[in-house]
Amino acid sequence: MIIVLGHAVVREDQLDAALALSHEHVARSRQEPGCLQHGVHIDGERPNRLVFVEQWADMAALQQHFRVPASRAFAKALSGLAAEPVGMALYDAQAIPT
Repeated sequence: MIIVLGHAVVREDQLDAALALSHEHVARSRQEPGCLQHGVHIDGERPNRLVFVEQWADMAALQQHFRVPASRAFAKALSGLAAEPVGMALYDAQAIPT
């Protein structure tokens, strides 16, 4: 499974626009093959920082997600609302049975 952790610090006057854009992206992404989980969250310590948590079945599914034109458009639009560079980290993970 691939875990994606992303974040964007958006300009305070653009928070509502960034959230609306992000919610659209999350809803669309959840419908893609291989998407196990996709969410956007507001950082409790820094309210203009959005945190994205995603789980993908495998790297092929994530790479296909990155090729979707709407995904590329989202990244470009969110970057345009950001006060700082947008960040993303990818992790190859295995679930640990509990």
